[in-house]
Amino acid sequence: MSPLVLVADDDEDILALVGLRLERAGYEVLTAKDGIEALEVVEQRTPEIAVVDVMMPRMDGHELVRRLRARPETASMPILILTAAVHDRVAEASAAAGADAQMRKPFSPRDLVTKLDEMLGR
Repeated sequence: MSPLVLVADDDEDILALVGLRLERAGYEVLTAKDGIEALEVVEQRTPEIAVVDVMMPRMDGHELVRRLRARPETASMPILILTAAVHDRVAEASAAAGADAQMRKPFSPRDLVTKLDEMLGR
C-alpha cells in the first residue's frame, strides 16, 4: 500500500510538482492550499507524513504543525517543513512547533522524495 502524504503549500506550481514527483515515487498525495484546508483534508483521511510550507494564507505552517501535533491521529506523524526563509529563526520556530525536519526552497524534488523515504524508514 502506498504511503499517504499531505502536501500543504499555497503555490500551485509547487503543489503540482511535489504531487507528481511523490506519486511517481509510490506515494498517494493529498494536497491543500493553506493550513485550514489541510486540517479539513486530515479530517477526511489521516496521512502518514506531511510536507508543510511555512508561509501560507489563513493559517501558516507553524500553526498547522502545532494543530497536527495536538490531534491524537497525527501527533506522532513525521512532518517536514518547506521554507523559502533563510533565517535560523524559522528553523527554530519550525522545531518549536513540532516539525521533524526542514528543507529550504528551492529544493530538488529528488531530494524531497529521499528525505520523505528516510523519515518513513522506506
